[in-house]
Amino acid sequence: MPDDPKFKAFYVDWWNIRKSTVYMLLAIVVLGVSFALAVNYASKNNWFAATENVDYPKDAAKIVSFEGDVRITRAATRETILVTKETFVAAGDTVQTQADGRAVIQMIDRSTYNVRPNSTVVIKDTTSIFGGTNVRVSLGDGQINVRTEDQPQDAKNIVEVADSENQLLPKTDASFNADSQTGGGEIRISHGGVETTINGTETTIGENEFAAVNGGKLTAREKLLAPPQPSAPANGASILDNGGGGTVTFSWQDADGNPSASYYLQVSRSPIFASDAILVDRNQMQTRDFRLAGLGPGTYYWRLKGTGRSGQTTNWNDAWKFSVVRGGQGGGIDASEWHVDHVGGSVFVVTGRTQPGMIVTSQGRQTFAGSDGGFRLQISSPSGETNVEIGDDRGNRTGFVINLSSGNVVRRY
Repeated sequence: MPDDPKFKAFYVDWWNIRKSTVYMLLAIVVLGVSFALAVNYASKNNWFAATENVDYPKDAAKIVSFEGDVRITRAATRETILVTKETFVAAGDTVQTQADGRAVIQMIDRSTYNVRPNSTVVIKDTTSIFGGTNVRVSLGDGQINVRTEDQPQDAKNIVEVADSENQLLPKTDASFNADSQTGGGEIRISHGGVETTINGTETTIGENEFAAVNGGKLTAREKLLAPPQPSAPANGASILDNGGGGTVTFSWQDADGNPSASYYLQVSRSPIFASDAILVDRNQMQTRDFRLAGLGPGTYYWRLKGTGRSGQTTNWNDAWKFSVVRGGQGGGIDASEWHVDHVGGSVFVVTGRTQPGMIVTSQGRQTFAGSDGGFRLQISSPSGETNVEIGDDRGNRTGFVINLSSGNVVRRY
């Protein structure tokens, strides 16, 4: 049969259509895959997180992270409010942390103020003028840790403690304590230095130095003492309870070159050492060990302070923890319905569901599952993941690594 020109033309047209269709489908697939990968990458990197469009007043300090009960009393209205992710701090405001509260405040000179639990701080000044900055903070009670960055010559960052004014130098890491009952204060310099003025007399306190303020003068100035170093039980250790409760022997050593005359030991069921959860509160101990018996299954925390012969008291060391586990007990612990809400900064609220009464712990914070198994825990984490440990009163435990962006369980342990 001879070739039909019409049929040939139709075949060519049909083939051209089919080729264009194939190319178009391939392009759609490639674009779809690229879009899915882009969405996944953006989600993991919090590109879709809500942007905080907060209209901060000029020169206001920002609360970059917080946890627990933190309150601010406004100077203008005398209204006391609970801190949220949108809270700012203006000149004249008072910041108060309760027993479980702490907050990190960034000042206009980029310095950071870490307000510890049970503290009262007044932001007296936060202004920028003629290219310089003025920060002035008064510590009424409790403790703050302050870190400064590079500062221009016309910048001033001053902390008032007891009867002293302390101007922080650039690149300084310091802590200040104030006791509202005695009217005294303490100054500790880890790095950098401060220029301390009392009754018109100026003194420079340098790196690794301690000074006490009492009665309008410096009553002590000496080498900074480091906290005692825990030895046993090891951090994260498990103690077996074969009946009658677990027995633990605590031991510790002085930091190198910093002998203490006495020691202060606390053992608690709470990672924040809440007053109603402290089991051991022993001060003025002369030995470097302590034995505690009859501990029921669960997780415990312990920390130490040291006091030198001059009367200088160290900060608490970073708390260690251990667990008492009942021998011969088993049983798996599970959890579901995980969800994570980003409150602001590095603060997150983790919720989920497990067996009623379970102890839920993460980032040093602890709560209990309710009668329906639901739990809610506010934590502060600088990374994209957090470990959540769920345990019962028999010492059984299960750990979960949670992705803070998606709320998914990455792995169990």
